[in-house]
Amino acid sequence: MTKVYHADLFGSRQYKYDFLESQDIFSIDWQEVNPSSPFYLFIPQNTDLLAEYNQYWKITNIMPINVLGFQSHRDNFAIDFDKEEIDKRIKEMLNQKISDQDFAKKYDLKDNRDWKLSEARQSLRSISEWENLITDCLYRPFDMRFCCFSTITMDYPRRELINHVFNKENLCLLSSRQQATIGYRHCWVTKEIPESCAISTTSREGNQVFPLYIYPNTENEQGNLFTVRSPNFDPQFLAEITSKLGKTPSPENIFYYIYAIFHSPTYRQRYGEFLKIDFPRLPLTSDKKLFDKLAKLGEELVKLHLMESKKLHKFITKYQGEGDHLVSEVTYKPEEQRVYINKDQYFLGITPEIWGFKIGGYQVLDKWLKDRKKANRNLSFEDILHYQKIVIALTETQKSMTEIDQTISQWPII
Repeated sequence: MTKVYHADLFGSRQYKYDFLESQDIFSIDWQEVNPSSPFYLFIPQNTDLLAEYNQYWKITNIMPINVLGFQSHRDNFAIDFDKEEIDKRIKEMLNQKISDQDFAKKYDLKDNRDWKLSEARQSLRSISEWENLITDCLYRPFDMRFCCFSTITMDYPRRELINHVFNKENLCLLSSRQQATIGYRHCWVTKEIPESCAISTTSREGNQVFPLYIYPNTENEQGNLFTVRSPNFDPQFLAEITSKLGKTPSPENIFYYIYAIFHSPTYRQRYGEFLKIDFPRLPLTSDKKLFDKLAKLGEELVKLHLMESKKLHKFITKYQGEGDHLVSEVTYKPEEQRVYINKDQYFLGITPEIWGFKIGGYQVLDKWLKDRKKANRNLSFEDILHYQKIVIALTETQKSMTEIDQTISQWPII
């Protein structure tokens, strides 16, 4: 019978070279592992809680219609901070006096298997109201931008996003299947179409989009049997949650409950090993009061993350210094609780804990500014207010996560 053994080696490259030269296969302290279905991992895993965790509903089974966020594969062209820039690019695409070669050179565009510039320009000319393709999108946490949401500029706008999210009233849960090196912080919400790495730093950890509602297919040649949107929940899941609570909660309250659970620090720590390798699973409660409390806390988090909470109007930071507001350097000084955007201008009142707060793979406050440094942008008045609101949102998120844990008196949830 074949046996599998594992050993870890941490340190510098030279340390590893020295260790391997001085050891052999018999002297290394191996740990036997027993790979099991469905992942057959070749690493040690604490399986004490696996049976408990596997009893829960996987999010992909709860919300069966889901898809990876959109991928343009040419973000510098398809996406921008300013709507006017996207508009200008599309008008240039329509200008037949500009050759494909000159246009491609100007915007550093290259053809690939799924997109050809000449074909995209030809398709664009057949669209009478192309302006309707320009829309808001969630590019990174708290970072809304504009894009041309179409195969005119993108490789994969995603049919599910076109059908159920683009120009629709909806809520979307974002989460990831894998986290290569970090713990589970991959849970977010959006009303707009999200990019595939909105909360994930690599395509491997790309964020899946779970729309709360499914819209009918209005282009179905056989006609529409359904004329209104329907909740994106599996019937068996709804039957189980109804059985546990004695009634069926509203779709929004189920969404909020999910959002609260996935933001529980204890949940993320308790099931951390399993959350790294597959989509999160949801424990259900039979306690209606607990469900209602968690749904309310989840709703508050959703409002914070959509920047819709009234709490965002009570600023806890200040913006100071004279200058042109150009983001030329991003420096955090913890002793002074200052985040400098250049040598003279800074945000005051940002604690080290909030400065280091991460959503998915991003350190939010740092990432937001560095993206604007990369684009050589001057902060507008609205940008300055928005950044201060992000600080409030992160501060309140931290408080809400603590409250969620305090609300759940025991694990596993019953």
